[in-house]
Amino acid sequence: MRLDSGSGRSLAVAALEYNTAFRPATRSPPMPTDTATPTVSFHHANDIPRVDAGKVPPIIERMKAIVGADGVLTHKAELAVYECDGFTVEKNKPDVVVFPTSTEHVVQIVKACNELDVPFMARGAGTSLAGGCVPVGGGVMIALSRMKKILEVNVRDRYAVVEAGVVNVWLTNQLKPHGYHYAPDPSSQGACTIGGNVATNSGGPHTLKYGVTVNHVIGVEMVLPDGRVVITGGPCEDSPGYDLTGTIVGSEGTFGIVTKTWVRITRNPEAYRTLLGVFGSIDDAVNTISEIVAAGIVPAALELLDQTILGAVEAAFKFGFPLDAAAVLIMEVDGLAAGLQEEADRIEAIAKRNSAREVRKANTESERLALWKARKQAFGTIGRLGYPSYCTQDGVVPRTKLPDIMKHIQATSAKYGIAIANVFHAGDGNIHPILMFDERDPVQVEKVLHASTDILEECIRLGGSVTGEHGIGVEKLDFMPKLFSPDDLAFMVRLRTAFNPSNRCSPNKMLPTAGACVEAGHVHQVKPGRRAAV
Repeated sequence: MRLDSGSGRSLAVAALEYNTAFRPATRSPPMPTDTATPTVSFHHANDIPRVDAGKVPPIIERMKAIVGADGVLTHKAELAVYECDGFTVEKNKPDVVVFPTSTEHVVQIVKACNELDVPFMARGAGTSLAGGCVPVGGGVMIALSRMKKILEVNVRDRYAVVEAGVVNVWLTNQLKPHGYHYAPDPSSQGACTIGGNVATNSGGPHTLKYGVTVNHVIGVEMVLPDGRVVITGGPCEDSPGYDLTGTIVGSEGTFGIVTKTWVRITRNPEAYRTLLGVFGSIDDAVNTISEIVAAGIVPAALELLDQTILGAVEAAFKFGFPLDAAAVLIMEVDGLAAGLQEEADRIEAIAKRNSAREVRKANTESERLALWKARKQAFGTIGRLGYPSYCTQDGVVPRTKLPDIMKHIQATSAKYGIAIANVFHAGDGNIHPILMFDERDPVQVEKVLHASTDILEECIRLGGSVTGEHGIGVEKLDFMPKLFSPDDLAFMVRLRTAFNPSNRCSPNKMLPTAGACVEAGHVHQVKPGRRAAV
C-alpha cells in the first residue's frame, strides 16, 4: 500500500478520524519549570508487567517457523545482550530475539505477535542513548541487523535505497568511487544503522550545514503495527499531501517498523579547510561560534572539546592536542575551492578576535581525517580518565545561550563536587556533558542524578530542549510535561494511536501512557551506568 498523494489518504484519514476530537494544531506554551507540574501517567521499564509466561513457548515456536531456528535467540545469556542500548540505566530482557532477513519476515512476525497479544519492537545496532530499544515488559525484539543490503544507488537522481540494517558508514564507503556520500554522520556511524538513524532522527558533526537525518530521507517502507506494509515518499523530491515520511522519522519506532529507506545522497565537496582553534577559556570558544554564524558563514562543522576530554583523547590518539588549553574548537568549511580559503581566513580572524591563542590548520587529508577520528571516538576514551562510570546528557540550547549553559554546567560541577567533561556539536547548540563518578557509591549516584536534572532543566529554561539527537526513549519521559502542555501531549498520543492503536509496537516509550503514575519531574533510575559513544 502506497501512502502518497491520493493513495496516502487512508493513513492520513485514520489520523484525523481517530477519536474525532482533533482540534486545530495550535501550539501551547511549555510549562514553566518553576511551577508545579500535574501528575502524568508514565511507565518505566521495571514498572511494566512482563509478558505472560504461558505465551512465551508459542511465540518462540512461531518465530522459529518464520525465520528458522538459527534466526531466534532464547537463552538467558544471549538475551542479556539485548536488555538495553547505550543507556544502561534501564534494563529489561526480551523474551525472544528474532532476526528477519526480509520485509515479509517482519510482516509475519508482527502478525504473530498480534495474534498472541505479545508486544514487539525493532532494534538496529543498539547504539542509541535514551533507552529507545529497551524491551519494556519483555516480548519480541525484532533485530534488523541481518537486513543489510544496499539495494540501489542512483547517482543520476542522487538517491540510494537501503535496508534498515545497513550500517551508516557502509553507504558512504560504497558511494566513494562515485564522488558522493551520505551526509548524516553520527559519531557512532561505524556501528549505527540507517534504520536506527531514522528512528531517532540522528545528527552528527556535519549536520550543522547538511541537516539531520530527516533532511536526507525521502521515503520509507514501513510495516505497520497491524502487519500492513506501507510506502511513503520515494525517489521524487516532493510528494503532495501530508509529509508522512517526516512524521515517521524521529518517531522512535512507535509508529511501526521501517524496513527500507530511500535516502538522498550528496556530492562530495570539491575542497575542505579544517582549522583547530585553541582557547584559554570556554567562553572565548563559544563566543567564537556565535560570531562565525552571525558573520553569515555556514561551516560544515563546529565541534568543541574541553580540557578534561582533551586529556583522554590525547592519551588515546597522540594527536598533539594542547593539554593546557581550556577548550579547542574544530572549525571546518567545505565547498567549491574558489573562495573557500577566504572563508577559512575569516574564521581564523574571528577566532583570534575572540582571544584564540593559536589556530592550527589541517594541511593534508590525512591530518584532517586524523582530527575527525579523534573527535568521533572521543567518548570511547573516557576510561583513560580513571572513573569507573560515566553518564552523558544530550541537551540543546540556542547558539547564543551556549555561554550560559556552559557556565551552568561548570557551576553544577562545583555544586555537586563531580567532574564533568564536555565534547559536543557546538554549531547547533547540542551539548553532551559527561558526568563521571563511581556507581558503587550511592552518594555519588545521587549527585549525578540531581546534576543531570539540573542541567537539562536549565536547557529548558534557556529556550532549548532535553534532547538534540538521542531522543526521549525511556530515559526522559519525566521531562515531557516540562516541555509540553497536557494538550500537546494528548495530541501526540492521538497521532501515535492512529498508527499504533493497540500500543503493542514499542510500547511505553517517548510519550505518557495509561498505567502506573509517576510524579513528573523526578528521575527514577535504578543503576546509573556507562554510556556508549555519542
